Amino acid sequence: MQIYSASNAVRARQVAGDVVAVGLVVVFVALGLAVAAFVGGLAELGRQIEEAGAGFQGTMDDASRVLGGIPLLGGAASAPFDGAAGAGQTLVDAGRQQQDDVGRAALVAGLLVGGLPSTVVLWVWLRGRVAFVRRASSVRGLLALPGGEDLLALRALTGRDARAALAVSPDPVASWRAGDPVVVRRLADVALREAGVARPR
Repeated sequence: MQIYSASNAVRARQVAGDVVAVGLVVVFVALGLAVAAFVGGLAELGRQIEEAGAGFQGTMDDASRVLGGIPLLGGAASAPFDGAAGAGQTLVDAGRQQQDDVGRAALVAGLLVGGLPSTVVLWVWLRGRVAFVRRASSVRGLLALPGGEDLLALRALTGRDARAALAVSPDPVASWRAGDPVVVRRLADVALREAGVARPR
């Protein structure tokens, strides 16, 4: 499998494209992590609410136990503190829920900022790289077939760069039909060059 072009100029562009793609992914991932960390920092408020609720609940439970020990009045005196302890538990639950919500929001924000652009970059980059590998593999396969040079010459004649074919011969189609071996080989070289494949030595 040929990953890079045999042409130095094209290979340099491919390597530069690889470096840019990797660099963009690194930048987007770093941004995603930074955003996730920033949003995740908002969970501190939830932790403070949870701690305050737990502290309040503990204080009310202690007061309820102390007052509950008073003969005759214990039950009536401790009842309001039992209710207040329940309010403390509500604060604890609210704090935990806020932390869970912030955690989910941090994950979503990190994926949107880092994951989505990285996926787009990788898709565009991989599509180009896979297309090159397939094209190079196809041309190498044609060259190895009997009559492969004729097929490659035909590919050069039907390719996008008509000027390259005309540079081989004033009438490359007629020369190809006549089976001129020099023209056929030069046309095949054009197809190889367009695909970024070097002729085996």
